[in-house]
Amino acid sequence: MNRVNRRTALGIGTAATAGVVLGTATPAMAAPSSGRGLETPSRARADEVAAIYQREKTKAGGNWYAYLSVANGTNPAPLPAVREHPDTVVEAYSVNKIAVATAVLDKVDRGLLSLDQRVEVTEGIVVPGGDGIFSLDGAYPSLVTLGHVLAALLTVSDDTAVRLCGLVCPAAELNQILVGKGFPKTQVEPVANPNRFYLGTSTARETHDLLQALVRGTLLSTGSTSFLLNQLRAPIAFTDGIRRTMSSAERARIATKAGWFADARHEAGLIFDPAGRPVLTYVLFADGQAGSDNFGSTHPAVQARAAMGPAFLEAVDGLTSLGVPARRPKMYQPSNGG
Repeated sequence: MNRVNRRTALGIGTAATAGVVLGTATPAMAAPSSGRGLETPSRARADEVAAIYQREKTKAGGNWYAYLSVANGTNPAPLPAVREHPDTVVEAYSVNKIAVATAVLDKVDRGLLSLDQRVEVTEGIVVPGGDGIFSLDGAYPSLVTLGHVLAALLTVSDDTAVRLCGLVCPAAELNQILVGKGFPKTQVEPVANPNRFYLGTSTARETHDLLQALVRGTLLSTGSTSFLLNQLRAPIAFTDGIRRTMSSAERARIATKAGWFADARHEAGLIFDPAGRPVLTYVLFADGQAGSDNFGSTHPAVQARAAMGPAFLEAVDGLTSLGVPARRPKMYQPSNGG
């Protein structure tokens, strides 16, 4: 199917789609027909992304707080595609594990921590029955490296890893680091124990901008940037949402982090072109859908994101972001032991 026909089938250019793109609460005016032929490739792809988002989130229902943008050629600033309630402060849940890792890696960059230093896993610090691997081995106390902690935090979304990060980066310091980097609404929630916290809040815009700063190399050092992106692009990183129906090669082009609790089902990340340059940044915070006790792949919001993923990949095919460094992923290499 050629691009014009596909865009027509998706309903590009309707007033409803334009309203989502602009993030307005009132019906938006459709673009003048005389300007449609003058669209840039990035604008056309942004419209296509907006139509895909609108279609799938409408099927899922509930509340959505979203910010999506596409690469804009030689312009280093991405082109917004969807801005729906982008500045509403929401509980980010495990999506904020990216922010937690950012603060820890900032301390690594400043020489205050190192990835090979050990932290102690005690029985009292393990979160029983939650997500991750630390609660499964039953062998405490044990010592693991900070690098292992961050890998577990970002790939299998380990809950105990959050507490282990708190041992080396207390809540108050973590929040201060994020404020200093320009993210005052992306904050963890302190508790009585200064080394523990709830994962806290963010907005779709701030999470989007944090991801953009990451791939531009302005958030962390080159080494820490590669480390963080390698975790989010790993084959064992979240596969139920955006990446569910993709091939292994396609999954390697996705850096993603999901978060779920109560009735919320969130996901945020980046889609890269084959050369390793980011071409789509997505933040999809969703709550209020049916099935709050369903944390599997059949939840409506998770199904919506699974449908969005391949369609987003097709929509941005051919786009590139020449002003952003290329970072090729580590390709999946299966092993049979030995």
